[in-house]
Amino acid sequence: QVQVTESGGGLVQAGDSLRLSCVVSGGTYSCYSTGWWRQAPGKEREFVAAIRCDDGTYYKDYLKGRFTISKDNAKNTVYLQMDSLKPEDTAIYYCNADENPLFNSKARVVRQGDYWGQGTQVTVSS
Repeated sequence: QVQVTESGGGLVQAGDSLRLSCVVSGGTYSCYSTGWWRQAPGKEREFVAAIRCDDGTYYKDYLKGRFTISKDNAKNTVYLQMDSLKPEDTAIYYCNADENPLFNSKARVVRQGDYWGQGTQVTVSS
């Protein structure tokens, strides 16, 4: 059974940085495509970034440049480095994983995978 566990959220001030971690464990695959989504109060869940097993990445357009997704295969961990945080980045951040790719960058299409973490709260104060 695949388990997805996020960590690293917290309360920061505008302009600060934060790094979220996501560990995918318990499955039979050696690598899972992994992505980050976020949901702010009263809003729908939105895509943030994703990374494939071949290290290909894809970002929400307006977040690219401030957010960086990366992975450490040895630790089965995917990271989301968030810089220059803004109050509008306040949300619950969810890690999402799947055996198949979560995006097609040429088609500019993303999809939600089968496995979700419980979420980690990120709060950015002004």
